[in-house]
Amino acid sequence: MKFSVNWLREFVDLPKNSEEIADLLTRAGVETENVETRGEIDRSGSGRIIVSQIGASSRHPNADRLSVCQVDDGSGMKRQIVCGASNYKVGDKVPLALPGAKLPNGTEIRKSKLRGVESEGMLCSAIELGLGSDAAGLLILSPEAKIGAPISDLFPSDTILNVEITPNRGDLLSHYGLAREIAALTGKKLRVANLPRGVAAAVTGGGISKLPMRTSAATTSLKISATRECPFFSARRIESVQVGASPQWLRAKIESAGIRSINNIVDVSNFVMLELGQPTHAFDADKLKGQINVRLARDGEKFLALDGKTYSLKPDNCVVADQERAVGIGGVMGGEETGVTDSTRNILLEAAYFLPASIRKTARELSLPSDASYRFERGVDPEMVLRASQRATELIQEIARGTPAKELHAAGKLPANPPDVSLRYEKCDRVVGVAIKPRQIDEILEGFGLKKTSAAKITKWKIASYRRDLQRDVDLIEEVVRAYGVEKIPGTDRSRFTPSSEADHAHDQESLIRERLIARGLFEARTSKLISRSASAFSEDAVQLKNPLSEDHVALRPSLIGGLLTVLERNINAGAESVAIFEIGRAFIPPSAKEERHLALLLWGTAAAATSWRSQTKRGLDLFDLKGALDVVVPDLSLRSGKFPDLALAVEVWSSDRKIGFGGRLSSAKSSAPGPAFVAELHVDLLLGEVTRTKFRELEKFPPVTRDIAMIVPEETPHEKILRAIEEPKEPLLKSVELFDLFTEKVGEARKSLAYRLTYRDQSRTLTNEEVNAAHAKIRERLRSDLGAELRE
Repeated sequence: MKFSVNWLREFVDLPKNSEEIADLLTRAGVETENVETRGEIDRSGSGRIIVSQIGASSRHPNADRLSVCQVDDGSGMKRQIVCGASNYKVGDKVPLALPGAKLPNGTEIRKSKLRGVESEGMLCSAIELGLGSDAAGLLILSPEAKIGAPISDLFPSDTILNVEITPNRGDLLSHYGLAREIAALTGKKLRVANLPRGVAAAVTGGGISKLPMRTSAATTSLKISATRECPFFSARRIESVQVGASPQWLRAKIESAGIRSINNIVDVSNFVMLELGQPTHAFDADKLKGQINVRLARDGEKFLALDGKTYSLKPDNCVVADQERAVGIGGVMGGEETGVTDSTRNILLEAAYFLPASIRKTARELSLPSDASYRFERGVDPEMVLRASQRATELIQEIARGTPAKELHAAGKLPANPPDVSLRYEKCDRVVGVAIKPRQIDEILEGFGLKKTSAAKITKWKIASYRRDLQRDVDLIEEVVRAYGVEKIPGTDRSRFTPSSEADHAHDQESLIRERLIARGLFEARTSKLISRSASAFSEDAVQLKNPLSEDHVALRPSLIGGLLTVLERNINAGAESVAIFEIGRAFIPPSAKEERHLALLLWGTAAAATSWRSQTKRGLDLFDLKGALDVVVPDLSLRSGKFPDLALAVEVWSSDRKIGFGGRLSSAKSSAPGPAFVAELHVDLLLGEVTRTKFRELEKFPPVTRDIAMIVPEETPHEKILRAIEEPKEPLLKSVELFDLFTEKVGEARKSLAYRLTYRDQSRTLTNEEVNAAHAKIRERLRSDLGAELRE
């Protein structure tokens, strides 16, 4: 939520530096995401952006979308301005940037000609002045604005705090609520008595108890049928209102929090919500038919909301209705048919308490979030309901000249205050780890609005109506820590040795897999566990969610490859020439959604290696690159022919004698990528026990000896079989085997020639030629006898 620092200062003394405020809140667990400065409207500093009034307007002779305005700038002379906006009318007051002015975006204003017509300045929109995001038309100012006055007089500089409020702290969703929190954290006094007329009475409850009130037992105009969803509802009729533009101070305050000005009645409702945290709503009283009934919706009941959309309601949705139809979705949004318009003369002002769970469910089901539902679903202060109604009534009486009824109609009963919470000072010291004086603890808790009701060894505290999140003694201890300052608590080292668990081992093994794949040149990706309805590749029979949050997240992924394909598409669109990525995450196997940890790899594009002497063109990534990536994480890797519906060239991935996954070339029907894409997916849980950690090995002291073997074998003989013949049984002196040549020309039909380089070494001494020749001869003989290889000399 956005908070105006100027507005907060009306309630409490703040540090001069806004960064100090942000740091104070963040250290107390109320994170401030960013600090924004507003109000430097004229960067030239000459006050040349002023209030002007449009006296006449005509079409531009040479442009259909432009108009020529005659404006009054307060100097006694009319100025001619060419304007492209259409949202104004003659008589409106708008910002005028005179020649020499410099806008916040750096634009300098000069006299100019637009399509042959001279323009002596520029009429400005809100976005051009840095006062909002509305670029659709001119910023229409209050009729009370003084012509010729600098625009900075209407929009003084301000600092906006964008604060992230946690769901359990609904009491902070107002300027008064956040100022109350700052006062408690800093020890400053919360100002109430010195506030403008009406605010003190609204906040402290002054005048509320004396207000004549008719309860549901004494009135037939108001009824609550859904008492669980709406425990309390109040309504007050205000007659003879004059609906129009809001005064500038009111517009500036609500716009500082990011809310657009509508009219004075709606703006007052939004202002009270931003000031006190209690949403209210104004109905056009003349459009209501008979008794107001807060009830549950009928199944399939249609409702036209203020956003212009028609919603089909469900039986568990709470609505405010008259005798004929629903006129509002309780705690969420009012109806367009009974909304306040320029012709409205009498209004019915609603202020109510709704069950947070009901509002949360309704807003989610209808996909209809609002500023009101945001507060109701987090819980509003029950004691603020009638105070906010009184505050809004006073403002409407002042701004719209309305005449409020002497009686306020109410039905139901406000929720009781939270139960008292016990606290022992000894436990506070033990949990915090530092001794805090009982008197200081009392001062901190009283600063947060709590009252001590028992001064025994175990103290009891009365919880404020707006702090329903305080339910246990540890909650009170947390409040003490937040105000005391967690940075004041010294750290202590209480570490001790704990043997590695299976979870630790699995984590280490996963980290090792990541390290090896990254070293191989792959990048790690993270994709969502939820997939969309349009997902096709590797998503057959995916388990559907009963209550998806959006159309892009409707099912649990049965495979990780679908997410990697999305990453591939995004990288191709960004101009990537090659993509080599992997992901380790959970897959949900249909039909029971059994969770398994999987490793998925995807390779596409050209190889990063330099061109070889055989070819000057870049080589494309292929199945052997995929096998090379798998080889660094799968012990005793072998690939065997397989069949998979989404793969054009499919293989099964085996580790020793156990199948752990599949891979191959992706079918062109399952990928929009130009060129072949190669994928693999492994069951990580089966792989983890097989991965061996890298062991330390001393640097070699003695030189190696190499020997080459060239042979001709039948074309169908696999490299793996030749490698096994060389390495088994294990020759102690043989350290490595490398294939360095392969060709099929001039060796006979269905035959191929391969050449291997064998490296021999001993860790304790230098080998002699005789020892190497003897070992090498054994391997040559084994190739002849086992494979029938024709050795080339």
